[in-house]
Amino acid sequence: MRLVASDIDGTILGRDGRITPRTVRALHACEEAGVELVFVTGRPARWLTPLSEQLGHAGTVICSNGALVYSLETMSVVSSEAIRRDTMLEVREIVRGLFPETVFAVETPVEFVMETAFAEPRHQRLLEEVRHGDLAELVQGDEVVKFMAKIEGITAEDYLRVVAPHVSHLVSVTHSAIDMTMLEMAPIGVNKAVTLAEYAHALGIAPADVVAFGDMPNDVEMLAWAGEGYAMQSGHPDALAATELHAPGIEDDGVAQVLERKLAGIGRTAVGSGPARRARGS
Repeated sequence: MRLVASDIDGTILGRDGRITPRTVRALHACEEAGVELVFVTGRPARWLTPLSEQLGHAGTVICSNGALVYSLETMSVVSSEAIRRDTMLEVREIVRGLFPETVFAVETPVEFVMETAFAEPRHQRLLEEVRHGDLAELVQGDEVVKFMAKIEGITAEDYLRVVAPHVSHLVSVTHSAIDMTMLEMAPIGVNKAVTLAEYAHALGIAPADVVAFGDMPNDVEMLAWAGEGYAMQSGHPDALAATELHAPGIEDDGVAQVLERKLAGIGRTAVGSGPARRARGS
């Protein structure tokens, strides 16, 4: 184990917005043992405060399902891949032709913009906080790192099943939201696994030495790519089906349990055939 790559929401971060002390200790122990740590999330860069505030993480984060790499040390974008503006508009027309009631929003490296109807009644404050209106007017450049399509009255799985065959030649499409039906689209060929593979290669780390954790469909490629990809037992069926390795659920500190076991193995290897008591204390 040379690199730990972990999703955030539903994997280490609970719905209460907290990372448990046990998980914090396990992640810190990895770094202390010389294991690289990178977070791989669907979140935009502006939503990384749980990592910095609760974990004290100041390293690299792969955001927007692989479309953007961000440094918490310098608080700046390292690299990004964007959907072309004309492609975004073409996809919008295709999806709206299939589901006219669909509403859309966009993440760029610097902001979130949306169609006015994207703000649900519970999110009306967004109308005061972000630019909203016609995306054709709001997005002027080739800067979209995440394109979102939202609908009601259908499951995310059914929505994806219908939409994906019509847009997969233009964008990568997945979903990860728990409390809404929303598709998340990235530039064609971009997902968490692709960007994580590039990151690991730059460090000279092979897939076999990567341990990854995730819980939703947007983690599937990453879990399959990593030498050890653990789906959270509390996760989506698609994530669980992507790998034979399952970690206990987030409510049971599943990531921490796996890492504690693996770090203990590193300790035993380090002390060779020394006494078991010494290995446990290493």
